[in-house]
Amino acid sequence: MGGVDVANGVVGAVLGMLCAVLFQQPLQDAWYRLRTRSMRAVRSLRQREESGPAWRTFSLGPLHTSALIVEGDGESSIANDSVFVQVLDEEIRLPADMAGWREEIEAESVRLRAEGRTPLWNGSRYAVESFDVSRTALDEQPEIHLRLRPTDYYTFLAAQQLDRRLADGTTPRTRYLDPDDPLRAPAFLHCSFAVNIAVVTADDMLVVSRRSDRVRMAPGVWNSSVNEGLSRHIDSSGRSAPDLHGVARRGMREELAIEPNEYALELLAFVLDLDKRHWSAHFQARLTDLTCEGLQSRMSRGVADRWEHQTIDYVPFRPAPVIKYMLRADRIHRWAPLAPALFHLALVHTYGRTSVERVAAQIVRRLA
Repeated sequence: MGGVDVANGVVGAVLGMLCAVLFQQPLQDAWYRLRTRSMRAVRSLRQREESGPAWRTFSLGPLHTSALIVEGDGESSIANDSVFVQVLDEEIRLPADMAGWREEIEAESVRLRAEGRTPLWNGSRYAVESFDVSRTALDEQPEIHLRLRPTDYYTFLAAQQLDRRLADGTTPRTRYLDPDDPLRAPAFLHCSFAVNIAVVTADDMLVVSRRSDRVRMAPGVWNSSVNEGLSRHIDSSGRSAPDLHGVARRGMREELAIEPNEYALELLAFVLDLDKRHWSAHFQARLTDLTCEGLQSRMSRGVADRWEHQTIDYVPFRPAPVIKYMLRADRIHRWAPLAPALFHLALVHTYGRTSVERVAAQIVRRLA
């Protein structure tokens, strides 16, 4: 009898193992499918119709900016001969109830000069009257139509006070801006147009600059490799309209001491900072021979606008290192609004949208 019991026990164990092999995994799979369907059903019960704006500012996981990418996706560059710039004759004038703000700035500059301190330099600038995009008939490539008006730095500084109270209790932001149409604004609120450039060295290092604490606008924030505003005095010879590629080349020379024959320059997008109403043409510049070490050595021998940068970081120009760098705890809240979109577009231009989005999603999930 003892032998029979042992045999029965062995047979039972074998049958148990066989049942487990045959049925355990299918049962687990069925349970997983049932649980997944149940969760989806519960979520679907909570779902409702939603409506949101068609225009959304650039964001990347926990990083949110006020930069609206108006034209360009990074994958294709915008040809220089597809950008048409027209300069109108009439200079920008502030509304009567804001004109006094400009006078305050002018008086401050006079006072600083009298005290032997650095006055505010009232450089000649451009304001954006209108920005329009059309498509070519054959290949549907973008054509950019940019209309500018003359203005100056004092007017720009006055118009930056978007949340200052006017006599009737409103502000320039609430009175003149339409939240349902982010591109609509009077030209006197669009008194800034600049180029921002993502510079990548020959050994694939992205140049990231930190603005000096001595600059008046956005001191100490992390920014693009090069940021250069349009100047009526420098960028428009005679009455000709400024060339955006020419402005970018000037910025490369003045801020990094790099000559036009040392890089390939591509226009990636046009972007608007909805908070401060700053327009930007976003470029990428790939250095042909100058490495990270070579650039640092070059700059040590003199740069025209050295005072604009306080620190320069060099980041490996690959999706994971750049995205991690942008989302670092000591960076994420210290970005100039237009810079993260620029670096993301440069990554897309080099590595493709699918690859960049996949890497970004993995990094954001790990941070959640």
